[in-house]
Amino acid sequence: MSITTGLDGSAEGASTEDERRTAVADAPERVDGTAGGGRLWRRVVSLVVSVLAFGFVMFALVTPNKVQYLTPAAFARVPVEGLLGVALVLVLPARARRVAAVLGGVVLGLLAIVKLVDLGFDAVLARPFNLVYDWSMLSAAVEFLQTSIGQAGAIASVAGVVLLAGGVLALMTSSLLRLTRLVTRYGTAAAGTAGALGVAWVVCALLGTQLVPGVPVAALAYERLLQVPASLADREAFAKQVGEDAFKNVPGDGLLTALRGKDVVFAFVESYGRDAIEDPEFASGVGAVLADGERRLRAAGFSSRSAFLTSPTFGGGSWFAHATLLSGLWVDSQQRHADLMTRDRLTLNSAFRKAGWRTVGVMPGVHREWPEGAFYKYDRVYAADDLGYRGPGFTWGTIPDQYTLSAFQRLERARADRAPVMAEIPLVSSHAPWTPIPRLLGWKQIGDGRAYYAMAGSSGSLDNVWSDVGRVRGEYRRSIEYSLGSLLSYVETYGDDDLVLVFLGDHQPAPIITGVGADRDVPITIVAKDPAVLDRISGWGWQDGLKPGPKAPVWRMDAFRDRFLTAFGSHPTR
Repeated sequence: MSITTGLDGSAEGASTEDERRTAVADAPERVDGTAGGGRLWRRVVSLVVSVLAFGFVMFALVTPNKVQYLTPAAFARVPVEGLLGVALVLVLPARARRVAAVLGGVVLGLLAIVKLVDLGFDAVLARPFNLVYDWSMLSAAVEFLQTSIGQAGAIASVAGVVLLAGGVLALMTSSLLRLTRLVTRYGTAAAGTAGALGVAWVVCALLGTQLVPGVPVAALAYERLLQVPASLADREAFAKQVGEDAFKNVPGDGLLTALRGKDVVFAFVESYGRDAIEDPEFASGVGAVLADGERRLRAAGFSSRSAFLTSPTFGGGSWFAHATLLSGLWVDSQQRHADLMTRDRLTLNSAFRKAGWRTVGVMPGVHREWPEGAFYKYDRVYAADDLGYRGPGFTWGTIPDQYTLSAFQRLERARADRAPVMAEIPLVSSHAPWTPIPRLLGWKQIGDGRAYYAMAGSSGSLDNVWSDVGRVRGEYRRSIEYSLGSLLSYVETYGDDDLVLVFLGDHQPAPIITGVGADRDVPITIVAKDPAVLDRISGWGWQDGLKPGPKAPVWRMDAFRDRFLTAFGSHPTR
């Protein structure tokens, strides 16, 4: 008896005698729909499963890795790997076909997982996952979960991701096995279809056809692998850049001569990007804080100049921005950052130290060992546990920015008979998830932070805030207002003729705040009471005030170190 199976996987083509028997036996059952209905239902289910299997495989092969491209038209693509897979199935013997299908299923499953990770990275960092350098970013993601939703929530989240990954691999392998059987049964039709689509692929590739801008119809899934050799080559190029430094041999007495006797503070305001001062939804509130701060600081005798820097990162990876600004190198990947930490590079921190300043890192977001401190050559690093905070946790960084600045004043600037200090201070109250947010206190009320317990529950819960994008954006705005308000109030309260403040954003917030397609620019401002300080940068063309306008100069962030060193009396050697 000869039996074949239809496209939906059901049995067809039984012998003539069997067909007659089945027809007679089933005749009355088809009237009441019992056996005939059951067979039809199985055929429908089998067809649906086959279609889902095809869709699952196509997801891995043709899905774009940017959220903005996820439109129906973006899936109208011809994957060359799929066509080659059909050809392979048709020429391999049965046992080899099965092995190839299993191996192909694993590979496609991994590709699907990478696509999902790409989309996640794009949603948060506005870039795809780097297959060579970004693995360590996963540990940073787990740390973020631990500080945001607790240890138990982080463990549950990681377990869910592992189960999802295993499920994707299993389903992809099962799907490819099913499609392999269908291609084998309908070899002639499959070969003809693959041939026609192959011609279409070549034509679309030659013409560069795109139904969605940036998404070619002639799809190449393996192009993600092309990133690997490029990333490996980048390591060599970066090593060469690290060694090229016109300031590395300048003696200490030839560095930063125009800032002698000044306390110089570099404050990074988390997620303070161009959108915070230009998007109408944020600009009124944030602009009001800056305008009020400028009025108060002018009354106290301070002046300021502002512009924009283009950050190497977006939505996260603050340490890339810190390293870029301080080292004068473009640090846009975890591998570049890791390589830099093992090299001897003159940073702004080490330049100040070499010139006789006491250098400190005030790191409220550091809750573990922080080997980067050795690279930056700080005289002292104040991690979160060193700041004496006894209050409740707020948002990701736990310690309110105003408390961090108060601790810096108490631990460093209020000391008698001290050397001038250069400090790097990341302000983290504006870090995602942007809730809860503290309020400003009188500086004498802060103490050891217990005063913050009175406001610990004043913001909405994380679940309530993140269930509404509008509330998320509102909390982001409030967090920036708080961070800037803390910093400007600090200058008004504790600033003197010898304080120089450089404050800037590290990167734009995630696309949930900025929308798709935002640039990477962040505001930067220098504040000083001594007019000679701002006179040194008069040639930069920066705009007066705390808020740069739309036409303010824009520099790459890695250009700042050399321009700052030069402006303030450092002369490079050749």
